[in-house]
Amino acid sequence: MRRKGSLLREFPILVIVALLVSLFIKTFLVQFFYIPSGSMENTLQIQDRVAVNKLPFISRNISRGDVVVFRDPANWLPEASDSSTNKYIAKAKEGLVAVGILPNPAKQYLVKRVIGVAGDHIVCCTKDGKLTINNKPITEPYIFAGNVPSDMNFNVTVPKGKIWVMGDHRGASADSRYHQDDINKGMVPLSRVTGRVFAVIWPIKHATLIPKIDVLK
Repeated sequence: MRRKGSLLREFPILVIVALLVSLFIKTFLVQFFYIPSGSMENTLQIQDRVAVNKLPFISRNISRGDVVVFRDPANWLPEASDSSTNKYIAKAKEGLVAVGILPNPAKQYLVKRVIGVAGDHIVCCTKDGKLTINNKPITEPYIFAGNVPSDMNFNVTVPKGKIWVMGDHRGASADSRYHQDDINKGMVPLSRVTGRVFAVIWPIKHATLIPKIDVLK
């Protein structure tokens, strides 16, 4: 049987090891995010907590149909502010950020679906209101009920190193369509992508895996 003094000496080491493991997971494997808006309904709901797989993005292997989390590419979002006034709550948040439970508030994140990858020619819309990718009309089963694929026309070709993204709730998503005058012409650089959403983990009633849907396959 171990002595009490031995356990007390080992405890700080166990805490440090646990933190290092958590930081490794956050950096290379999985990170968790909170969904603040309805731009991805009904695939993701407001206040859902999602798990993001970071492994496919080490090699920048991103596919059409991936639901991805990415850092704000060109001031798509207003400047973040922390409304916490309680210093203890603020410290607790800092700790959760450090171990990957909460995202870093200094880095603004968005979540959208990848519609086009490098080389794709995307046009909106056909006479019956569909997007075309590489001249092929597509059907998008994930679009929010009652929405059209897009309420604005566009004609873009995705350059190397970038992706074109859109929210599933097309009527409530300020996505690539609305930022075509920025430095990236509405595209998201691969270097800004954090990972692919693979599951909703909270609340329990929403818990589910998020499948990849490539409408060209």
